[in-house]
Amino acid sequence: MKASRNRLHEIIFEADTAAGKAFDVALLWLIVLSVLTVIAESVPEWNSAYHTEFIRLEWGFTALFTLEYVLRLLVVKKPWHYARSFFGLVDLLAILPTFIGLIVPGSSSLRIIRILRVLRVFRVLKLVGFIAEAKQLQNALRASRRRIIVFLSAVLALVTILGTLMYLVEDEQAGFSSIPRSIYWAIVTVTTVGYGDIAPQTVAGQVIASMMMILGYAIIAVPSGLVGVQMMRSNMRSSEKSTSTSTQACPSCGKDGHDSDAQHCKYCGHLM
Repeated sequence: MKASRNRLHEIIFEADTAAGKAFDVALLWLIVLSVLTVIAESVPEWNSAYHTEFIRLEWGFTALFTLEYVLRLLVVKKPWHYARSFFGLVDLLAILPTFIGLIVPGSSSLRIIRILRVLRVFRVLKLVGFIAEAKQLQNALRASRRRIIVFLSAVLALVTILGTLMYLVEDEQAGFSSIPRSIYWAIVTVTTVGYGDIAPQTVAGQVIASMMMILGYAIIAVPSGLVGVQMMRSNMRSSEKSTSTSTQACPSCGKDGHDSDAQHCKYCGHLM
């Protein structure tokens, strides 16, 4: 029983063996085909002509993905660890929309989220360098989150004040009919999107708008700088300690991205 469980774990979670790579390649093709099916189903002409076929294909994909998800939970020693991981949540979200569609009509298009599962291609093709880079970006965003939250809070306060000011300066005919609508205009202007559905008509309003447009360019650059600094620090730490990573997944929690010489899982401490 234990041998068969280890064998299933090797096939489902590992990409270093022929069987494991064949399983992951077949899974990737299923993901791509299921996403193409969702896209094709959204075309009215095709949906009306092949509606029954689309339904059969969708339930076939859902059955296979559900079986795969259950097997992943069964072969790991700590299923809850895998269920809470990034890929565990993505695998769950890949099958939920079909069942939700039975209760909430019109939600079937959410199945397009399955395309996130294509991220497994990095492990299948052993592009572990991309995984390492993704980890660095994730760490940089996590390290910058407090600064970004403070920055966004300041921007939110700024657009609230300027939006309220525009509500006082402009009239309802210009589109500034309420403070929330004026704040919406301020957000659109500061982010330099500029839909043009609302525009100031008075000289004072146009002066404020001009200042906000110029300020918007500086605001956009701040988050990039915050994350960029953390990325540079992460790259410096990585260059000081350059250790290759492997595609081996932990038999307990199912997470990968460990160092090639790792003897224990860095997430749950289980013996590799």
